Amino acid sequence: MPRASLLPALLLASIVAAPCAARADRLEADVLAELNYARAQPQRYAEELAQALDTGRSAFRTLPDEDPQVVEEAIDFLMGQAPLPELRTHQGLTAAAAAHVRSQARRGEGHGPVALSARLQRQGVFAGLSGENISYGYRTPRDVVLQLIIDSRVPGRGHRKTIFGRSWQAAGVACGPHPAYGAMCVIDFAGAIVER
Repeated sequence: MPRASLLPALLLASIVAAPCAARADRLEADVLAELNYARAQPQRYAEELAQALDTGRSAFRTLPDEDPQVVEEAIDFLMGQAPLPELRTHQGLTAAAAAHVRSQARRGEGHGPVALSARLQRQGVFAGLSGENISYGYRTPRDVVLQLIIDSRVPGRGHRKTIFGRSWQAAGVACGPHPAYGAMCVIDFAGAIVER
């Protein structure tokens, strides 16, 4: 194809791709904002969840997929949870989460095959404490976070415990497509961060 005819096609491709990147950035920022809202105001979050459970109408689209008893358990947990400081966004954590999203988009595996600590080190981040949550199948910030807080498919409620970890200082969020579940969001948490 002649160079002159390639220019309009490249321009159109960049215009079409730009909104997708902007939407992904916004989704990731909104997921972190939703996490921070749940951490800072757990009782208010519980009240919204209880109202949604009672009325059957809400922005919580994940509710029909959840066991009502586990939703009640999550509400009880939130009502007793002390407010926690907000997590700041961290570029290295975000880059590690994004690398995992790209890897899963190709392979479809869970938290592996590369350990979180190795992914963080590749980004120059060394954390005294780190953790990771992955949400599958949901495309809104509220549904992503709620799925992890309710955590009905994990008997020990490990995702919920991670979200409400007291030692976290920062988080990085990356979202993207998943071959089996359609969508995914990786949230990497860290405390006592040292950057090299």
